[in-house]
Amino acid sequence: MISYKPFYRTLSEKHITEYSLIFKHGIPANTLHRMKHGEAITTKTLDELCFILDCDVEDILLHIKKDKDENPA
Repeated sequence: MISYKPFYRTLSEKHITEYSLIFKHGIPANTLHRMKHGEAITTKTLDELCFILDCDVEDILLHIKKDKDENPA
C-alpha cells in the first residue's frame, strides 16, 4: 500500500500550499485529490513533485507492506 503522508509533512516543512502547487507550478488539482485518497499517481508526476519540492521520493510517498491475504483480489 502507498501512503502519501510524507508528502503533506514535506509541504508543511517547506511552507508550500496545495494552492501554490496548482496555480504556480501547474500540478493538476485532480492529482492532489488522488493523493488525498491514496490513489495512484504517475512516476512523471512524482518526478515533478520531487523537483518542485527539492526532495527525494521518500519525502513524498511511503510503501507500507501488507500481507496479500489481507487484501483479496
